[in-house]
Amino acid sequence: MKLFDLSRHVAIITGGNAGIGLGIAKGLAAAGATIVIAGRQAEKNLEAARTLEAFSVGTAALEVDVAKEESCRAMVETTLSRFGRLDILVNNAGINIRKQPEAYTLAEWNEVINTNLTGAFLCAHAAYPPMKLGGRGKIINIGSMLSIFGASFAAAYAASKGGIVQMTKALACAWAKHNIQVNAILPGWIDTPLTRSARREVPGLEERVLARTPAGRWGEPQDVAGVAVFLASAASDFITGAAIPVDGGYSSQG
Repeated sequence: MKLFDLSRHVAIITGGNAGIGLGIAKGLAAAGATIVIAGRQAEKNLEAARTLEAFSVGTAALEVDVAKEESCRAMVETTLSRFGRLDILVNNAGINIRKQPEAYTLAEWNEVINTNLTGAFLCAHAAYPPMKLGGRGKIINIGSMLSIFGASFAAAYAASKGGIVQMTKALACAWAKHNIQVNAILPGWIDTPLTRSARREVPGLEERVLARTPAGRWGEPQDVAGVAVFLASAASDFITGAAIPVDGGYSSQG
């Protein structure tokens, strides 16, 4: 269907070498997009890019630290140099440090906020000029259930993901006049390396998540791909500033 066709579109996916990011990369590639995998681990980026060869689309793997402005700008410049355009940015890169808030050091707090929230802003800031010049663009910010709910073990992460939603709304309002749509996806409990470590570190988390999720299971990375394709495509041209839960009904429970 043409509404969802991403042929001739170029997408950058930060943190695209594993988990939700890789699931989104595969979804966008299946829709025809050229994919740039951006992450801090060069070998892991290359491995992820190789998994996209089955989709017969252009790929690139870039070593990027989203917490550094110069790295974000270089990521966009290299993408433009290789592929001539930038249509889609998925701000997925993120980290978590799980501990009670009183146990955080300032350095730990800053590390989470700088990666998850400031990093997303820096990437969007770098992507804005070519998107404006091209007359269109799609920015998809990856939030979390902790954009909505609190958790005693994730104060910095929750703050960063709550900030993602409000930043999404602000960018959407600012850049709509340039035909740039900015939206957020709020994944629920998805089975990824990040959440597997959470299940090891937080007693009872597995059981509590299953008990609250009407779908009765943890999500898979591919469960997020369909919404990402929708938000990256012409099908969502009149949607901006939205935050869409993908959580098996978790957030609908009282």
